Amino acid sequence: MASIDRLLQFFVSEVFLFYAFSLAAVASALGVILQRNPIHSAFSLIVTLCSLSAIYGLLGSPFIAVLQIIVYAGAIMVLFLFVLMLLNVRREEPSGGRATGSAAILLALVLAAQLGVALAGSGATPAAGFDASTPSFARVLFGARFVYVFEATSILIVAALVGAVLVAKKEL
Repeated sequence: MASIDRLLQFFVSEVFLFYAFSLAAVASALGVILQRNPIHSAFSLIVTLCSLSAIYGLLGSPFIAVLQIIVYAGAIMVLFLFVLMLLNVRREEPSGGRATGSAAILLALVLAAQLGVALAGSGATPAAGFDASTPSFARVLFGARFVYVFEATSILIVAALVGAVLVAKKEL
């Protein structure tokens, strides 16, 4: 009976949930890349974003977790799906070219090496003592340091939406 209790405690522990959501995030991120249908890729991305939100919640940052759901899984993904459906994107046809796959693998390895060098040389440490409360997050995000980044991002999103509408517009 004690072993069953320990097993149940493990399955509801934060460590097990962290690994389960991490596995779901990685698997659905692979689904984003490997799907041939762009709509299915977008739905896999939603699963990835929801898994990341759960991980943020487990790490004690409920504001970031809810923000992840509302902003990314909600608003941004609705925008992506709107543009995909507006452009009437069809299923990708296999190209049959082996060189394209080899180039993609080579670029992925180069990116992984660059990321490893950047992380090793950055001297970054985990955010010990980081205050993830709403007021401190708002001070950082909406302070003078990021105001131009916020405005540039909003202009970029509007420009992308207008461009998608113009590309999808049929000649009258």
